[in-house]
Amino acid sequence: MANTAPAHPTHAGGAAGETRRDFLLDMTVATGVVGGVMMVWPLIHSMNPAADTLSLSTTEFSVAGIAEGMGITVLWRGKPVFARHRTAAEIEAAQKVNLAELRDPAKDADRVKKDHENMLVLVGVCTHLGCIPLGMKPTDPRGEFGGWFCPCHGSEYDTSGRIRRGPAPANLEVPPYSFVNDTTVRVG
Repeated sequence: MANTAPAHPTHAGGAAGETRRDFLLDMTVATGVVGGVMMVWPLIHSMNPAADTLSLSTTEFSVAGIAEGMGITVLWRGKPVFARHRTAAEIEAAQKVNLAELRDPAKDADRVKKDHENMLVLVGVCTHLGCIPLGMKPTDPRGEFGGWFCPCHGSEYDTSGRIRRGPAPANLEVPPYSFVNDTTVRVG
């Protein structure tokens, strides 16, 4: 006589083909996956930047109280950032420069935000050896071109932060910045 028993026995309340053993295997695998994710997550999360690093990635400051010809220095990513409210004469002098005379040619209009040409924002680090140029205080020497002067090796920058004389190879860097409103600048 032939064996007519089903290949997979059914139990009361269970579907054909499912056994208690299948259920336990499924639950064990699911528990293992969840446990593995819970163990790996702290490692993955530790690769994210620290909160103090994220807080330095952007900075906001107000330019409301800066009079013409004056400026402020703020810190962004551990570097000084110069924000100068340029006078009409400084803007005119920067715009009249013959770009062919410049070591690192850049139009003044490309170094400022449209509708805010009077406010120049630069990273205040000399491109020669990383010194901090003078020119933010009214009593600081600004060099022949009226911008910034690096006393370490004599680099001179104009009122647009472009290198005009000295060993510095490039203009002062323009950081990524935007105007949040008419008086607030966000750098980063």
